[in-house]
Amino acid sequence: MFTTTGSRGLYKAPLSKGLLLVLSGLTVMLTLLPQYQELFVYNLQAVAQQHQVWSLLCGRLVFLDVKDAFCSSLLIYNFRIFERRFGTRKFASFLVGTWCLSALIDFLLAQAFQFLFDYEVEELPAGLLAPVFSLFVPFYRLIPKVPVTQVLGQIHITNKSLVYIVGLQLLTSSPFMWLLALSGLISGALYHSNVLWLQKLLFVPSWVSFIGRYILEPIFSSSQPSSETPLGMGATLDIQRQQRMDILDQQLLLAQYNESTTINRPQPQSGLFQWTRFFPSLRQRGPNRPPVEARPQAETQPSTESPLLVNSPVVEAQVALLVEMGFSRTDALEALRASNNDINMATNFLLQH
Repeated sequence: MFTTTGSRGLYKAPLSKGLLLVLSGLTVMLTLLPQYQELFVYNLQAVAQQHQVWSLLCGRLVFLDVKDAFCSSLLIYNFRIFERRFGTRKFASFLVGTWCLSALIDFLLAQAFQFLFDYEVEELPAGLLAPVFSLFVPFYRLIPKVPVTQVLGQIHITNKSLVYIVGLQLLTSSPFMWLLALSGLISGALYHSNVLWLQKLLFVPSWVSFIGRYILEPIFSSSQPSSETPLGMGATLDIQRQQRMDILDQQLLLAQYNESTTINRPQPQSGLFQWTRFFPSLRQRGPNRPPVEARPQAETQPSTESPLLVNSPVVEAQVALLVEMGFSRTDALEALRASNNDINMATNFLLQH
């Protein structure tokens, strides 16, 4: 159900891949070597009273709990969509900015908790937890919610449900995990909204991005997934995946059209339009595209398409932007035509395929 991120793996997401490999590897090493775990404990008192800056740096980067590392890895893998959409530098700037803001908010929340309940918080769960929770802010604001199914006819399951379930599992894994979650959400909201021009104050410098591009990116970059699938079992799996994505495409298009018609115009009669004719699935490309049959001129009916469904000319700047994000020009043109030049919707389509 991680449908919002598509099936392209970690392509065009070297930072996400590096975080997954490095942090998971360090967690496994510390599990096998428990005598070194005390170096990575996130102790607020040691930082505040003894000025142990290394405890702040290490304790807020490396996970000591395998379950926390596993849940965080799932979330980072899902949130790689933001690295693809905005670029590695902006994604890294968001993580760095929220890491710095949440470090300050951690101490403020701990002091507030001590003042209200007369309980001193000494240690917090270790790991890159607050920045991971902060990514829920753009995930909630920017990723569209697409209905997938219903449970018992009342509970709606969407393409974002599993992500929230994993976040809830991570939230309940430790007694004071709520403090880090609240700190991450506050810092994510502040940085995403650019309060007090935080995005201009906390960012990754261009020279750091230049070094990472030529030194670290070749190490953690992933090859472009092949568009061709060999015959056999792989072809069967690809057909099944294509069918599932076709259903999601139709649901997304229907949801957006229903929302626009509800706001802007009266609800059309049911059964008036054939959605598959107006919005062909983006999965039917190349060799999978069905042949177009010529229709007799006599059968041509007057056009009843609404203005929202007419394919307007594609803006070349939007095509260039999608190509820079790693998509082919053919797929970018087809996505923009199907989404009526909506760049956000076209990007979501391409990331799903």
